[in-house]
Amino acid sequence: QVHLEESGGGSVQSGGSLRLACVGSGFPFRDYCMGWFRRAPGKELEGVAATDSSGDTTYTDPGKGRFTISRDNAKNTVFLEMNSLRPEDTAMYYCAALGVGCRLEEAYWGQGTQVTVSS
Repeated sequence: QVHLEESGGGSVQSGGSLRLACVGSGFPFRDYCMGWFRRAPGKELEGVAATDSSGDTTYTDPGKGRFTISRDNAKNTVFLEMNSLRPEDTAMYYCAALGVGCRLEEAYWGQGTQVTVSS
């Protein structure tokens, strides 16, 4: 059974940093594309960053230049380092296992971790 557990969320002031972590189990972690998504209050789910099995990374505009996704396959963990946080980054952040082909349709989801950025 696939299980994803996020941690590392919290409340920070604008300009601060947080490091999110997501531990996966029940699937071949090193073979899977992993991603981070977020949902802000009243808004739709949006992708933030993803890393494939080779360690290649992609980012969407909100996180470019400020967020870094990385993975430790030995620990079945994917990280999201977030710097220069802004109030508009306030959201529930979700980890997703996106299958071998980085397909959202194949995603398994964690429960999420809340990030709150105050001005």
